[in-house]
Amino acid sequence: MIFDHLSNILIYKGISPDISAALTYLHQLSPDIAPDTYQLSPRVKAIVSEYETKVKNEVGYEAHRKNIDIQYLLKGEERIACLPIEKLKETTPYSEEKDAAFYTASIQPQEMTIGGGYFAIFFPQDGHMPQLSVSEPMMVKKVVVKVEIIK
Repeated sequence: MIFDHLSNILIYKGISPDISAALTYLHQLSPDIAPDTYQLSPRVKAIVSEYETKVKNEVGYEAHRKNIDIQYLLKGEERIACLPIEKLKETTPYSEEKDAAFYTASIQPQEMTIGGGYFAIFFPQDGHMPQLSVSEPMMVKKVVVKVEIIK
């Protein structure tokens, strides 16, 4: 997992060209972009959505096998809980179609707040529960960039 501010994107340039391109895209993105899916390259797509954050995420933690998630808020702020998947108990088996398995936790997670230029990158070993309210539920506009893992 990586949690940082977009002003530091040059630090991550060497991780992969796809991650670098995704962070550059986020850095240049207008908050007025319409909710939709945008194909940035054959292995990178951005999903822009608007929703209200929740006090509790009923779905639980999620983790992906085929994609790295880069999560960034254009408007508002949200809390994300995260734990390594080896600390989680699977509740919904992995779906190839959704590229996700879902989990629950019995221990206290690490939490971060994204918004205000901060982003988070979640790798396959990072269970994460997004869409949580920081204090009260609020409407947010979020971009999740899916970066396909090359094997």
